Amino acid sequence: MQGLIVNIDVPDLGAATLFYQNGLGFDFRRTLFDGTVAELSVDSLLVYLIEQAEGTTPVPNTSIVRSYESHWTPVHLDILVEDIEAALAKALAAGAIQSAEVSVNDWGKLAPLRDPFGNGICLLEFVGNGYDSVAD
Repeated sequence: MQGLIVNIDVPDLGAATLFYQNGLGFDFRRTLFDGTVAELSVDSLLVYLIEQAEGTTPVPNTSIVRSYESHWTPVHLDILVEDIEAALAKALAAGAIQSAEVSVNDWGKLAPLRDPFGNGICLLEFVGNGYDSVAD
């Protein structure tokens, strides 16, 4: 494997770019494909925001259509932060929607939320040994 790239469909590229920059701290790199894709990065991970209209078909030959209502998928972003309260306040100020209260676990804190387009995101703050404290 040479690397990992994350693609996120959004209905409004400008608003999404601002949210991921200002709300979550991603770095803007450039736009691509005639301004329909924004390339962002966080550490060494590349994230592409792809402008796709609501109601369009993401998978050929299916009846599935894009919906930006509140939703959850088995694949989502977990963003590791140093201060979950500060990171949550920043994300909420930029338009995130909190899905539940911050939970405190043996490994740390978790704040489930959604971006302004319904995509699931969790903010994580590790304490102590993080996930190592619950490993088998």
